[in-house]
Amino acid sequence: MSSPAVAPSSAGLPSGWTAREPTGDDVEDLVRLLRRHEKEARGWPGADSEQVTADVTGKGAVTRSHWLIRDPEGVARAWVSCHDRAAGRVLVGVTVDPDLDPEVAEPVAAYAFALAERTSAGIAHDRGLAATQMDSGAFEDDDRQDRWLRAAGFRLVRTWWQMERPVTPEEATDHPEPREGVVVHRVRRDDAVGLPDEDDLHAVHEILEESFADHFNNYRETFEEFLDRLRADPGHRWDHWWLAEVDGAPAGALVGTTVTGRLDPQGNPVPDGSYVEYIGVHSSARGRGVAKALLWAVIADAAARGRNRVGLEVDAESPTGADGLYTSMGWRTVYVTESWHKDVEASAG
Repeated sequence: MSSPAVAPSSAGLPSGWTAREPTGDDVEDLVRLLRRHEKEARGWPGADSEQVTADVTGKGAVTRSHWLIRDPEGVARAWVSCHDRAAGRVLVGVTVDPDLDPEVAEPVAAYAFALAERTSAGIAHDRGLAATQMDSGAFEDDDRQDRWLRAAGFRLVRTWWQMERPVTPEEATDHPEPREGVVVHRVRRDDAVGLPDEDDLHAVHEILEESFADHFNNYRETFEEFLDRLRADPGHRWDHWWLAEVDGAPAGALVGTTVTGRLDPQGNPVPDGSYVEYIGVHSSARGRGVAKALLWAVIADAAARGRNRVGLEVDAESPTGADGLYTSMGWRTVYVTESWHKDVEASAG
């Protein structure tokens, strides 16, 4: 769903402030705004122009609605993003400049969350739904964002460990082999056109849908939605998709992405990294070492590419004990995030 063409009313904003859809010319302002927020809330910035461009004007823009809020001097002070993720799910981002005085930031935040709710209700209406779930996030211990989320009617539902594992060059070849009967390979490609094998892609989707069926807040995503969303990520690479087979049958899948290296908190260059977007094992194959084999595949691949780390996210309250596997293989928590939800009825606006 694309953003509405008409700018929202500025009623509720301080005098002289405006809200409108951002364009490509606004990307650098959005990046600077997001980086200020990340540095204040998490301790270091991570946003970059590539990802913001993809979301605002690139492949990812077709399913996202954005609003940029500027003060009377034209400074970008807040950003509202609503991602039509799938039927019944809208991912909501509200970023407010940490440099604003509290007496100004409070009404701006209230306006931003109300705008996000109206946009989400409109997305549900356009999909023909009665309601949708707004899914927003915050860094742990970001008291300001937590307060605004509560005031907007959201409830804290989950915490997530953002983990990283260092990678050494030797691990390109020095790593355990899969257990007997387990084979890991990349998603196959058609040599003639370079596109991935359709059967392999369907196998990845089906395995992930089945393996996440009993996970927290799981929802079904069509094959087309799944592919379109992941391909819109600037870090997407077909050669970062793996399938695992057990005794010749598809049993596990891992979808990875490239993380472009920027600067560390001290301003030093950081090499590229890899990130595990999804890893799943079919219930019939659990206990066969499939997850570990897939993880070693992405570690070895990262090492072969000269990368220095592999990141992933894990549910801090997951009953599967996945964090134990990650910890045993060298992953450590770098920071913690929160999920906040609110259900909203559909509305034409």
